Amino acid sequence: MPQRVAITGASGLIGGALSAFLLDRGDEVVRLVRRAPTAPDEVQWDPAARRLDPADLAGVTAMVHLAGAGVGDKRWTPSYQHEILASRVDGTTTVATALATLATEGQSVRLVSGAAVGVYGDRGDEVLTEESAPGTGFLSEVVRAWEAAADPAREAGLSVAHPRTGLVFAPDGGAMARMLPLARLGINGPLGSGRQWWPWISLRDTVAGLVHLVDHPELVGPVNLVGPHPDHQVDIARELGRQIHRPALLPAPAFGIKLVLGGFSDEVLTSKRALPSRLLESGFVHQDQSVESALRWVLSEASKHEHD
Repeated sequence: MPQRVAITGASGLIGGALSAFLLDRGDEVVRLVRRAPTAPDEVQWDPAARRLDPADLAGVTAMVHLAGAGVGDKRWTPSYQHEILASRVDGTTTVATALATLATEGQSVRLVSGAAVGVYGDRGDEVLTEESAPGTGFLSEVVRAWEAAADPAREAGLSVAHPRTGLVFAPDGGAMARMLPLARLGINGPLGSGRQWWPWISLRDTVAGLVHLVDHPELVGPVNLVGPHPDHQVDIARELGRQIHRPALLPAPAFGIKLVLGGFSDEVLTSKRALPSRLLESGFVHQDQSVESALRWVLSEASKHEHD
């Protein structure tokens, strides 16, 4: 039976791909926008002011909440760190409160509210599942507050899942938008030690995982949205170099990365060996079982876009 799915962040990398997937399978998509709506499928909201009219979500069966300031978009000045945190807490509180109001009126909406594997902090070789305790650091604090902001929906008896997304490999954005140009120049060696675990996932598996969560309301709480086999950063760099026929030689020392990326360098240099335990237990099957497969898909799709 077709669903009516509301999406925040629908114009972003993941939200755009998710919208297209849902429409292709016959669902109806409602896009939340901050500006005045210009299309019948748009609803206005103001997360900073915590404004969203529950009446605008009439008939919605699920909400996928992805909006938030990008953690890798700017240097982590104190004001931008505040924006990263506030955009997530305000947006999630706004959505959860509106859905809680609908619940009191008899409309039950499944909430899939974004999160990130950054919650685990820097954990070396430790295998991380959803049962693992949170770590330390700025992003860990952000994710804990982000997930807690959905409490109004939980307290209203709604089904809430938090996809803790890893490093998304996409043909036209995300981490690959930075990695691929460097790799083509041969500047794609180890970042820092290169031995840190990167919990990668392809964009197509990210979308399929979110849809899986929409369709499985019995899955509640944190769900690691990552590929089945994390890899060391240096091995990912080598595989990318192999596929584009460029050596992955030139290393980037940790101090240089910190100089260029500021606080976000922690996400590049820290190690999170996160596994998608709950996704796999619920029957989800990744299309990209290996980083070789994920990168092959990314490069194939990127090549199509270049020739369009």
